[in-house]
Amino acid sequence: MSGQFQKSFFGQIRTLFLRGIGVLIPVGLTYWFFEALLNAVDGILRPHLERWIGHQVPGLGFLSMIVLILLVGLLTRNLIGRLFLGWFENLLTTIPFVRSVYSAIKELVGAFAIGDKSKTFRQVIMTEYPRPGLYCIGFVTNEMPFRSAEGISKDFLNVYIPNPPNPTSGFLVLIPKDEAIKLDLSIEEGLKLVLSGGIVVPDVLTGSRLVSDERTRP
Repeated sequence: MSGQFQKSFFGQIRTLFLRGIGVLIPVGLTYWFFEALLNAVDGILRPHLERWIGHQVPGLGFLSMIVLILLVGLLTRNLIGRLFLGWFENLLTTIPFVRSVYSAIKELVGAFAIGDKSKTFRQVIMTEYPRPGLYCIGFVTNEMPFRSAEGISKDFLNVYIPNPPNPTSGFLVLIPKDEAIKLDLSIEEGLKLVLSGGIVVPDVLTGSRLVSDERTRP
């Protein structure tokens, strides 16, 4: 009887310990991430502003960055601001190396825009990969017809498969359109499903086969 009690007691302690870890690790990692982010952002403008003011103000750089972001967002709402931002963007694209980096970052940010406003990801699909019987979820970025020298024609989907938890480390796969299953998920729901490692899931995953003459949403 005593042995069963000890086994039950230590079992409960083990369960409580694991539950505590399950709560504290996500909280700690989230705190660490945002602390590093805020310190990095705060360190951009704070030294210059403190030199101008003459004394230290904690968080001044971060608040200034927030104000700067809001001001840039305000510029995009009027014609003069859009013309100025368009001129500045054209200026960046005239510089060879800067043009490549800026264009890549802009496309990446656009790809992971929250909701259906993403201009890069068109649909969420499921396909057998890396072998028959195993399925993975990817995001359609474009379509590309293939024509061989022998006259064989095939429609392919350009599918980006992200690697959680860092979606920018994914890879491109060309999938025949008739082998893809279009899922009834928004881009945001698809990203949550993939980046959570399958933890955040819909009640039922539904979809339908794509056909060769069906166009993906631009």
